[in-house]
Amino acid sequence: MLRNLLIPFTMLALSSSHGAFAQDQRAEAPIRAIIAAQVTAWDAGDGTAYAKDLAPDASFTNLFGMVMYGAPAFAERHRQILATFYKGTTKHHAIRRIRFVTPDVAIVDIDNQIRGVKTMPAGIPVPPDGIVKTQLMEVFVRRSGRWWVEAYHNVDTKPAN
Repeated sequence: MLRNLLIPFTMLALSSSHGAFAQDQRAEAPIRAIIAAQVTAWDAGDGTAYAKDLAPDASFTNLFGMVMYGAPAFAERHRQILATFYKGTTKHHAIRRIRFVTPDVAIVDIDNQIRGVKTMPAGIPVPPDGIVKTQLMEVFVRRSGRWWVEAYHNVDTKPAN
């Protein structure tokens, strides 16, 4: 008797978890598309396109510790770096986790690599393999059905000793 009750319960639990997984994938898809578009824009050297989904008043902390506010400052900084020391580099994002704090707020943790680095600003060494590795956190907020990056926090990772 117990076995007969467990089979339908197990089937229900499995179908519910599959539905939640599919729902998560649908919810994540527009965010993943924005992150993929960031990579495409970076690889094209287009700082304006890279900033396309940044909210007007977003906060931005780069791996050098500079803090800026607003999409125009973010776009300008990316136009500068993609025309100078990051010119010709490629970006590789591996999304570690997308966590929905609410249905309209998501925190995205990204393992970020910039490959092909040949120069860096004065006083900052070029990595021996030409790959700058960082941990990038982007906070997304959905307004009127559109996702915006409200915070972009990039932290340099140090090699293990």
